[in-house]
Formats: sequence, C-alpha cells, structure tokens
Amino acid sequence: MVGLPPQIAGAPVDRVDQQIVSLLRAEARTPISQIARQVNLSRSAVSERIQQLEQRGVIRGYHAQVQLPGRAPVQAYLELFYKDSRCQEYVGRLRGFAEVRRISSISGETDMLLYVEAEHMARLGELREAIGTWPGIQRVKTHVIVQEWPV
Repeated sequence: MVGLPPQIAGAPVDRVDQQIVSLLRAEARTPISQIARQVNLSRSAVSERIQQLEQRGVIRGYHAQVQLPGRAPVQAYLELFYKDSRCQEYVGRLRGFAEVRRISSISGETDMLLYVEAEHMARLGELREAIGTWPGIQRVKTHVIVQEWPV
C-alpha cells in the first residue's frame, strides 16, 4: 500500500490490515463482505481482524461527515494576531458567534486559529470585520476552504 506506514497508531500491522484500514478510511460503512472480496479473505476473517484493530486502538472510531440539508456553508480558517495576551477574553466573545466551530490557541506567529462555517461569504465578511474591531486585534487573516478530501 502506497502512503501507509508499516505501523498505524504505534501498533505493527501487516499488508492486509493496512488494506482494511485504507478501505474503511475511504468509506467507513463499507460492508464486510465487500472488504473480504477486496482483500481476498473470508468475511469472518475480516470481522476478526477489524475487531482486533479496534481492540489494539488502531481503529479508534467511525465518523459521519455531515452536511445540513439545504445549507452549503462557507468554511474558513481565521488567523487572529493580537498585541496582549487576551485569549480568555476573546474565547468568551467568540463563543457568541454560532458560526465559530473551533477555537485554538496555537504556537508560532499566529495567536489564535478559528474554524468557521458561515451561510455565505457576506456573513464570513461580517464576522471577520466584527472580530477585527476588537481591542488588541492587530490583524485577521482569512483562509477560505475551497475543497477538502477525506483522510
């Protein structure tokens, strides 16, 4: 398998386990019978391997990618740069915006990173403008997500 390490989550895995993990990462709801055909094993052997991968912590969960019906949100990351250490003050204010989905204080030149989902570009602009007027905010840098790929 190209791109998969010989160890996943610190636990050694063989080529078949790597194939199973790859198939589940691409589509977590893939039927075991389909995986079995693709890795050339019986359904019971694949089920047992998946159970072992879960027990060893290689597979730690299954996730749904959700898109609310009738809504195509604009997704973006906002980098905040500010003068004084005001993380807690800003976190409190940011929680007031329903569009802010994740707030992270990070290392490096950027002081805070936000993940935002807005209904349209104009709303994203409004959020950016509002945050930019707060005391101490020096700069807000916006990164609109154009396309994403599942990992």
